[in-house]
Amino acid sequence: MSKAALKEFSLRMGDNCLILGQRVSAWCGHGPALEEDIALANVSLDLIGQTRMWLGYAAELSGKKATADTLAFLRDSGEFRNALLVEQPNGDIGQTLMRQFLFDAWHQAMLERLVQSSEPRVAEIAQKALKEVAYHLERAADLVVRLGDGTAESRRRMQDALDLLWPYTGELFEADKVELSLAKAGVAPNLDEVRDAWNRTVDRVLADATLSPPETVWMQTGGKSGRHTEHLGYLLAEMQVLQRAHPGAAW
Repeated sequence: MSKAALKEFSLRMGDNCLILGQRVSAWCGHGPALEEDIALANVSLDLIGQTRMWLGYAAELSGKKATADTLAFLRDSGEFRNALLVEQPNGDIGQTLMRQFLFDAWHQAMLERLVQSSEPRVAEIAQKALKEVAYHLERAADLVVRLGDGTAESRRRMQDALDLLWPYTGELFEADKVELSLAKAGVAPNLDEVRDAWNRTVDRVLADATLSPPETVWMQTGGKSGRHTEHLGYLLAEMQVLQRAHPGAAW
């Protein structure tokens, strides 16, 4: 197992949390109901907390003067390793919740296996994050069912959201040389096992929600290697503007 592969994996985990946390935070003060407003803000805070652990570990592995903050605020879009799914726009609340559910189902399946990692720091971070993510998934799944099996309008919106986001889910299970080497060393799980667990969760929830994924679809890819949609650039411009304008600024 190489330190470079472990750093790359930590960046992928951390960037997923960072970018989704930034996306979800945009609902603060704009939620459709007070309960949802507060809940989404808390989900965002959980994800940013997980970001600090993963990116902090990646910074340690870099052997430079990097920190979690410099990795978050001083990299360009091509240096980010998050999956394309998490950078997709919020859209309406249905699209936000469907994106959250699809990611949470993957996130929990991944963390459940990472707690058995042969790398102690990876197992420790996964253990700390797992309880939060279990709540995220429970909440997102419940809302997907309630809206999917709700009114005609709510079902239409949830189906539209599923159709829109489904093409970005395949990338979550693509194993490149980084993940293959870490799986061989027992650091990260076999992504086929993660896919099987994800499928079981997603199939069950979508059936309860009376929703159906597209039968045939082209899966988008590229995020893990730094090839992103235009949406990430706009997100980073907003997220990084203070640090870019005033390098090293502190409260």
